[in-house]
Amino acid sequence: MTPPPHRRPSVTDVARVAGVSVGTVSNVLNRPDAVAPATRERVQAAIAELGFVRNGPARQLRRGAITTVGALLLDIRNPFFTDVARGIEDRLTVDDHTLMLASSDDDPAREAKYLHLFEEHGVLGLLVVPTSRSLEHLVEMQRRGVAVVLLDAPSTIAGMSSVSVDDEAGGELAAAHLLAQGHRRIVFLNGPHAIRQCEARRAGVDRAVRAAGLDPADVVEEVPLASLDAAGGDQALGGWVDAHDGATPDAVFCVNDLVAVGVQRHLRRRGGTDLLRRTAIVGYDDIEIAGELAVPLTSVRQPTHEMGYEATELLLRQAAGQPARHTVFQPELVVRASSTS
Repeated sequence: MTPPPHRRPSVTDVARVAGVSVGTVSNVLNRPDAVAPATRERVQAAIAELGFVRNGPARQLRRGAITTVGALLLDIRNPFFTDVARGIEDRLTVDDHTLMLASSDDDPAREAKYLHLFEEHGVLGLLVVPTSRSLEHLVEMQRRGVAVVLLDAPSTIAGMSSVSVDDEAGGELAAAHLLAQGHRRIVFLNGPHAIRQCEARRAGVDRAVRAAGLDPADVVEEVPLASLDAAGGDQALGGWVDAHDGATPDAVFCVNDLVAVGVQRHLRRRGGTDLLRRTAIVGYDDIEIAGELAVPLTSVRQPTHEMGYEATELLLRQAAGQPARHTVFQPELVVRASSTS
């Protein structure tokens, strides 16, 4: 006899179909070696017949062991964060843990909502790409017993681990490469400096220019982006070109690869592949499609999978009572056809 429709089969249903006690079903699920083979087979047949699946949260409550981790990223649509999420997932699966994933869209109100939902759900800990530099709300969560690890951001908070990339070094790599190609005017399509990564990458650009004996004010023209995606890159470059009587820049550094995709799209629309090849373009992140574009994109590579994996490792260690730790990865420049003549 199957349970009524629209109701999830329970352990009691399995016991009734198999003709055994609820305790026997529990043993089959948790200590199968303690059950006689014939009885175990009857219970497993009932489980298959009913399509029974264990209730994970209820099981965690009974065992007192939480195995769910929350991750709040800026935008899971961005391939950078998709790769980070895969690193998180790969580490969690080692210990049979599960992942709850959400995007904050760099919106503090949305971030607060999801942090509350995660905590309400009773997660083991949280991996957070913060939307602001104020971390007091995350400190309060740790005081309430929820382990927090900052992802793609350094931490100055005692007891809070972090994983980040040296973005100043990344900006320096990009600008130094363009300078080495002979460019003395660089258009930098950047996001707001309120975003730590945008500020740090600009600082790195200035450092490279000064190291070359030049003045950033003479070399770098920073153009603000309306959005940190391909549409933002397309729009920002179009505005620059229109303001310069249709001329196109010699060199463009983009704060991320999606912006660079928009820049390439705009140049191709204006003048085809020839114009695209005449403009040196460097992106940031080295997402998977960077090397597959019509003109493969030079990009500053971030170890995205490793970042997610390491952040999860630190979270699990911190949740187990181990001291906080801070990991800073170094970026790498991957040179392709988009920036070389």
